[in-house]
Amino acid sequence: MKLKNKVSIITGAASGFGKGIAELFAKEGSKVIIADINEISGRKVADQINNLGGIAEYIKTDVSKKESMKNLIDCTSDIFGCLDILVSNAGWSYTNKPSTEVTEKELDKLYNINVKSLFFGTVFAVDLMKKNSKGGVLINIASTAAVRPRPNLTWYNATKGAAVTITKSLAIELAGDGIRVCAINPVIGETGMLETFMGMPDTPKNREKFMQTIPLGRFSKPSDIANAALFLANDDSNFITGVCLEVDGGRCV
Repeated sequence: MKLKNKVSIITGAASGFGKGIAELFAKEGSKVIIADINEISGRKVADQINNLGGIAEYIKTDVSKKESMKNLIDCTSDIFGCLDILVSNAGWSYTNKPSTEVTEKELDKLYNINVKSLFFGTVFAVDLMKKNSKGGVLINIASTAAVRPRPNLTWYNATKGAAVTITKSLAIELAGDGIRVCAINPVIGETGMLETFMGMPDTPKNREKFMQTIPLGRFSKPSDIANAALFLANDDSNFITGVCLEVDGGRCV
């Protein structure tokens, strides 16, 4: 087991990429915190992991709120005594549309969930990691939108660009504390946000338009992102920090 005796938090773990990461981490021996605003789905994921012999706890979390993120880290410390890995996966986007039509309310929500959450997560998680004197790993789920942006998602693209810059800067800043910081840039994936990014109904014809831009000819899957996260989280990559790994079927080449 690559993560035996590790303690991990995965935000946005009730579905999509986050769920896939949580399930794989648990399978590899990590004790997992399922952090999500959706209580019904979050508890269901935790129960599924526990029923399969893993160890998981659900903590209701709004990643855009300081108090909620502090509670997440405090509860993790109370339950498991430490924190080794934080995967900041929770994210949001407005529906693909002209960038001049995005409202200020949408913009605020976008930055609060996609960027401010990284600030809160870093502040509280790093504090706990330092107290335990064990180092740790921060993994930010960014996007190919940071480096190969699609039109009509400009402000979403900008938040993912911020996530990449934050990752690289923190990697340098926290290296002396033994904390590695990496990011994953998924291409458009088979998750609940697929139609949001496409800006059109999820039909075979519409999917084909997007698949034609991906050399390997398919969307990303939760298992693709989970496998990349597992690599970055475990000791096999203990000399890797500051990287933004594109899991994109060649989209960014």
